[in-house]
Amino acid sequence: MSRGKLEDLIEIMAKLRGNPGCPWDKAQTHESLKPYVIEEAYEIVDAIDRNSTEDLIEELGDLLLQIVFHCRIAEERGVFDMSDVIEGVCEKMIRRHPHIFGDLAVDGTEQVLRNWEEIKREEKDMKSESESMMNLPKALPALMKAFKVQEKAARIGFDWDDVKGAVDKVYEELDELQEVYNAGNSDKIREEMGDLLFACVNVARFLDVEPELALNDAVKKFITRFNFVEEAAAKSDKELKDMSLQEMEKLWQQSKNQEKKL
Repeated sequence: MSRGKLEDLIEIMAKLRGNPGCPWDKAQTHESLKPYVIEEAYEIVDAIDRNSTEDLIEELGDLLLQIVFHCRIAEERGVFDMSDVIEGVCEKMIRRHPHIFGDLAVDGTEQVLRNWEEIKREEKDMKSESESMMNLPKALPALMKAFKVQEKAARIGFDWDDVKGAVDKVYEELDELQEVYNAGNSDKIREEMGDLLFACVNVARFLDVEPELALNDAVKKFITRFNFVEEAAAKSDKELKDMSLQEMEKLWQQSKNQEKKL
């Protein structure tokens, strides 16, 4: 039997949460499901990175399941249901695209984004750009939040003229970090490290690079190279803990050279 409609998934969830239902599904709340929403979103990104259509279909389905799950919990409490969610997002898309569903003329992507932010501020009755910054989700990863805050500031002209200014700021913050470290001022090290990371995010923004994704790629690259070092050491009947840093660095460079050949 074909089950390709949203109503099918809504019906399945109702049965899982009904009687007798599934004990695990019945025990879930909005709060308990938070980690799964985050996990599914990242798994979608991973499927996109791996260019896996099959996995992308599956992971999008898993995220949709979470949405239906939350809607069912809310419906049981008489708060809202799936139709309210769909109606809300449809109205928002129409409202925030006056150049499509209205008579507003726009000149490129930048103006579309500015209009989106202005409409969003009006909807949420935010009187200032700083209020808009403070309204960002507290659960956002720090790199993503820094990126969004800088974007909001840039839209009203509080920005460097070009990437050189952002790069110079990185060197300035690095010098300040070095200064407090040399002075043994442990209370200021965290602050200056934060300033340095914030400055690096600004450079990423100028270069049209998502810092969260870039750092994630760097982590994956590090793991791949570290795995090469471990395996190369094992082939030599050695353990990393018994090797010098120079020996490990030599294997690390071999790993980098191998990447260049691929």
